[in-house]
Amino acid sequence: MGSIPKKVESRLADGLKKYQPIIRSARDRDINESDTSVIVADVLAELFGYDKYSEITTEYAIRGTYCDLAIKIDGKPHLLIEVKAAAVDFKESHVKQAVDYASNQGVDWVALTNGVIWKVFRVIFAKPIHAELLVEIDLLSLNPRNSSHLESLYLLTREGVLKSALLNYHTQKQALDRFSLAAILTSDLMLNVIRRELRRLSPGISIQIPEIRSVLEQDVLKREVVEGDYANEAKKRIQRVSRRLKKLDQPKTGDKGMHEDIDEPPTIRSTLLKNDSASKVTGESVENQAKDENQVS
Repeated sequence: MGSIPKKVESRLADGLKKYQPIIRSARDRDINESDTSVIVADVLAELFGYDKYSEITTEYAIRGTYCDLAIKIDGKPHLLIEVKAAAVDFKESHVKQAVDYASNQGVDWVALTNGVIWKVFRVIFAKPIHAELLVEIDLLSLNPRNSSHLESLYLLTREGVLKSALLNYHTQKQALDRFSLAAILTSDLMLNVIRRELRRLSPGISIQIPEIRSVLEQDVLKREVVEGDYANEAKKRIQRVSRRLKKLDQPKTGDKGMHEDIDEPPTIRSTLLKNDSASKVTGESVENQAKDENQVS
């Protein structure tokens, strides 16, 4: 995550100093869920910057039931918040309840909190609908003077929501997760690169793509990152990107003969090199034309 505006940083730091003792006391006194919701609403307003009267909705109606709080900006729900009592430890049923609220309302983001712990989930509207835990924040463990701690809070601020901070962070985290990395390592593009390097190490040895994939999946990578729903979803993402890149790298009509003897699939780097070479030729042509014009004049 990048740096946050100074004004927001100052508000977050001041808000933490004010609300950490309040939240700690609420947990120690084991206040009920209703009283915890009051504190959470105040935190949303003073710490995270939402308008208490127009953007924070209590008892948000969803198909005959109610979610404790909702953040609505310009009439559109951006984040649902399910609140539990301050001293309650979360259970899987609490997570399911929160995610069900969001999925029924068609909202991408939902938070589960007891005032102390804030768990933020991204709802994935696939078949079946499921949710990914994006971030977990313990407000009592944060240091108001630590910029990285304040950056984690920025994800939930009004300013962050308007700039799609949650979505951007999710995209970044998704790109670096173990399933994506495993999918990249076992993609055709990467397997071709590995085969090329193995041929250099062992000239004359026949090495096939299926053999390399089998070794990676069975002996190198953990089974959990190459099998299952998350792994399959990551593979589909990589395949979509690969197909787009292949379309960009496809030779124009009449250039087929130039690529027939290439054993490796075209890469991003090769595309960039071709574009760079074309730019140099164009630049030289323009320069020569300018010289000719000067000579004529």
